[in-house]
This record gives sequence, structure tokens and C-alpha cells, in this order.
Amino acid sequence: MVYETWTPEETAALGEKIGQAAEPGEVYTLIGELGVGKTVLTQGIARGLEIEEPICSPTFTIVQVYEEGRLPFYHFDVYRIADIEEMDEIGYEDYFYGSGVTMIEWANLIKEILPPCYRQITIEKNLEKGFDYRKITVEEVTG
Repeated sequence: MVYETWTPEETAALGEKIGQAAEPGEVYTLIGELGVGKTVLTQGIARGLEIEEPICSPTFTIVQVYEEGRLPFYHFDVYRIADIEEMDEIGYEDYFYGSGVTMIEWANLIKEILPPCYRQITIEKNLEKGFDYRKITVEEVTG
């Protein structure tokens, strides 16, 4: 599916719909350049999971865990991963194959350890369509 949003509020609202539909054990990957709105979309997903706690990008901690929603939410930012073994050290499998919803920003950096099935979300800008315009593609990846 391809979605277009024209404001950060619309991007967050799309995330909220994704969060409302999310089921236990689902893994989402989030691809997009810096400043494209990955955190805005993730905040919407958390709202859809009924998480009221503020959502920040876990850039320096790699994973942030939110337990108080309708499902646990595991928010990864692997931008600063220097070696894939760092993921082993934090026990990524417990999250990827757990009963919550996992969101992985910059997942293209850890492709070799992603589960066989996940939903990839790609966010792209197009300044010709406006500063806040986003093209958001959500696709199933299997294999």
C-alpha cells in the first residue's frame, strides 16, 4: 500500500491506524533518511497501541521498551550499530519473536538478522509536492 500525507499530523494519524491494527508478534521495519518523519510515524503507532508515555527515538540506547499499552512496544533504532553482534548482546530475538510489536528504524543495516516475515515501511520526501509531503509505502516482506 502507498499512502500520501501532507502534514506531520496526517503522518502520525496513519501511524495510529497501523498501531490500532497491529497484532502480537508483528515486526515493522522503518526506512527513510534523517528528518523524514520516522519518529512522528512511530509516535502515531504507539498512540494506536494505547501507549500514553512520550515516544522518543532510542538512538543512543538502541531499544526502548513500552509495556503499558494494549501490547508491548519495542522501538529499535539501529542507526549507530557498529557490529551486528551488538544486537545479540541486547537479546534482540526476545523482542523480534516476542508477544509485542517491534518497530526497527534503519532496519536495512541489520537485514541479515530480520525475521523471515515483516512489514517494511518506507518514508520518502518529495519537496516538489511540499515541505511536509510524505510518500509512505507499507509492504509485506516474506522469505
